[in-house]
Amino acid sequence: MSRAARLLDLVQALRRRRGPVAGAVLAGELGVSLRTLYRDVATLQAQGAAIEGEAGVGYVLRSGFLLPPLMFADEELEALVLGSRWVAANGDPTLARAARDALAKIAAVLPGERRETFDEPGLLVADRQLLATAPVGLDLLRRALREERKLTLLYRDAEGRETRRLVWPIALGFFETTRVLAAWCESRAAFRHFRVDRMVAAEIEETRPPRRRRALLAEWRRAEGIPPRP
Repeated sequence: MSRAARLLDLVQALRRRRGPVAGAVLAGELGVSLRTLYRDVATLQAQGAAIEGEAGVGYVLRSGFLLPPLMFADEELEALVLGSRWVAANGDPTLARAARDALAKIAAVLPGERRETFDEPGLLVADRQLLATAPVGLDLLRRALREERKLTLLYRDAEGRETRRLVWPIALGFFETTRVLAAWCESRAAFRHFRVDRMVAAEIEETRPPRRRRALLAEWRRAEGIPPRP
């Protein structure tokens, strides 16, 4: 492996972590000595990488440091294209347009030979699955998640009974034939899952949940037996 490739791998290893990681862990992951790891960190810092920490304490990459797309590995580009094209085919109109715009921005900075592979990838996305129509738009649900607002739902269950729920949105799941909102339901005092196609109406409230969405998401993961993100 060239030193340039190793430096990129080091940036990626730091980017995957949310907190400080020991130099010994990074050195083991990259297959280099601790002394080499320290030199590589110093090199990246001298080149402007926002790496904080020191030997014996650990290192963390401050958010906001970006690499240009032309420096992505082939597999990384394939993952970006495949994921973005899935969103373009299966997301709501606003999210689908954002995915197409993101692909266009990446393509604009790729060199010629990589642009050809980018335009005609060997990985294809299946046609959009038939989804039940719903009066509640996904853009409204995504805004409630993004702004961390409570949400009032008029919800119809499988037997056709309608109830009004005040919920704290946690996550929106995209499945092949349905979309599901995970939320804390105030009336049930428990986590609940609401199919979007059974939502009769929804309204974003001005009030915020008493706990941050990130904390609720971690608690929901534990309740559902979902491993935490690395």
